[in-house]
Amino acid sequence: MCTSIAMKTEDFYFGRNMDLEYELGGCVVVTPRHFPFHFRRAGTMNCHHAMIGMAVVKDGYPLYAEAANEKGLCMAGLNFPDNAYYPREEDPSKANISPFELIQWILGRCSTLAQARTLLADTHLVNISFSEQLPLSPLHWHLADREGSIVVESTKNGLSVHDNPAGVMTNNPSFDFQMTNLCQYLNLSPTCPQNCFSEKIHVKPFGLGMGCIGLPGDYSPASRFVKTAFLNLNVVCPQDDQGSLAQFFHMLDAVAMVRGSVVSPEGRYETTIYSCCINASRGTYYYKTYCNNQFTAICMNRTNLNACCLHTYPLVETQQVAWMN
Repeated sequence: MCTSIAMKTEDFYFGRNMDLEYELGGCVVVTPRHFPFHFRRAGTMNCHHAMIGMAVVKDGYPLYAEAANEKGLCMAGLNFPDNAYYPREEDPSKANISPFELIQWILGRCSTLAQARTLLADTHLVNISFSEQLPLSPLHWHLADREGSIVVESTKNGLSVHDNPAGVMTNNPSFDFQMTNLCQYLNLSPTCPQNCFSEKIHVKPFGLGMGCIGLPGDYSPASRFVKTAFLNLNVVCPQDDQGSLAQFFHMLDAVAMVRGSVVSPEGRYETTIYSCCINASRGTYYYKTYCNNQFTAICMNRTNLNACCLHTYPLVETQQVAWMN
């Protein structure tokens, strides 16, 4: 499953919960400007924007789950089973890109969300697996910069680009359903509710938070979308980096999956294996894992961005404790 958020304060932040039934085996990867991206049908990109994110490195190639480039454009792929469709037929009038290449294709070439929209219009997703051992995952994508947010979905109806005013994304159903579904929650408010029950009786709230009665708390994709959208659109956030970072992770924690609370039909536990927040304005990637709640940070600007080799940082997964005595 998974949940992603785009949030702007003084800086721009983007991140996600990675919810899986297994360990991803990833690490934080900085791809410098001169690492060659060899695309299956679109040639080689020898020079591009540098980027940082969580990736599985296979045969020397970073398969990003989410990333931000040095210009502040961010992108994440989230699970979209049963809906995602990638045609096998190529389009000679467009750049034919495999879904596993899409994050690198967009973030490598585009500086802004507006540029990403233009490039997507000339991009055709085609069903080419990374290898026989690593087939394509059914995904849709959340793209954002400090000016806005979009969702990209490839279905049997074609490639769709949706404006995303909520700045959040989860999984099934499709994004148009998720936005329509918000209409069922127009009564929600962070303030105390007024008595609309009847003018004949005088009742008042007996506690704070009653304006949120009806806010979903389950782990289904539609419920996580509603809850995260409500939080993201109503959060009162400090403008500084540390305050913004704390608020961002609190929102992710509100929809994180505790091991044992969600069990697949095969009997496997769906768990939030990591949560991340990228300060895209400063090129810093923060993360925590299921077993280590302390933030770990990697700043892409502290690496050689003009290099041609990947910089990889293994995850710190053992709980880190700051002892005071």
